[in-house]
Amino acid sequence: MTGAQPAVWAVVPAAGKGSRFGGGTPKQYLALAGKPLVQHALEAVLDHPRVAGVVVALAADDLHWPGWDTLRGKPVLSCTGGAERADSVLAALRAIPVAMADGLVLVHDAARPNLARADLERLVKVADAHPDGAVLGAPVRDTLKRASDAATILGTEPREQLWRVFTPQAFRWRVLLQALERARDDGITVTDEAMAVERTGAQPRLVEGREDNLKVTTPADLRLMEALLQ
Repeated sequence: MTGAQPAVWAVVPAAGKGSRFGGGTPKQYLALAGKPLVQHALEAVLDHPRVAGVVVALAADDLHWPGWDTLRGKPVLSCTGGAERADSVLAALRAIPVAMADGLVLVHDAARPNLARADLERLVKVADAHPDGAVLGAPVRDTLKRASDAATILGTEPREQLWRVFTPQAFRWRVLLQALERARDDGITVTDEAMAVERTGAQPRLVEGREDNLKVTTPADLRLMEALLQ
């Protein structure tokens, strides 16, 4: 940290089982270009010079975690996550070993291995300047159809002002912690960190990133990512 710039830590929720992917190994540990998916994700965020370390939220019965305590010369800590993504992120936020307060937290998917350094640079720069945080994403470019239960087209939806959202998502530690606690107390399951922050009335900034910052969800995604990395 230099000057007035806030501290930066990363959080990677990795307690999921990857049930949509199938197989006996959680998808974040599947091999991609000689490394587990999660290692690609961790190294991508740790490569930023402002990021001091990362906390990974793991399932209580995780037998696959390699036990890293450093990567890229920076600390890698682990904690026990929860049943929902938000539970894991909350646990990881509380496990950051330094006083953060208004420090920045980057939340990144364990199965999103192809984060571009330039995208991360832009995200951190915008989040530094915007108190409500910032999120990587890309405008929707495809035509959107609304479907019936029988998979027939009911209509065409306007795509203007719609974005696909990626990770990392960057917020002040205190802002994100309080937003996630509020959603939990209200009984709301949030699908990403931005949704929790939005519920407080905040308006995070959207930062356009590369569309190959894909999340591996199916075996086909893994094959595509192999091709991209090659």
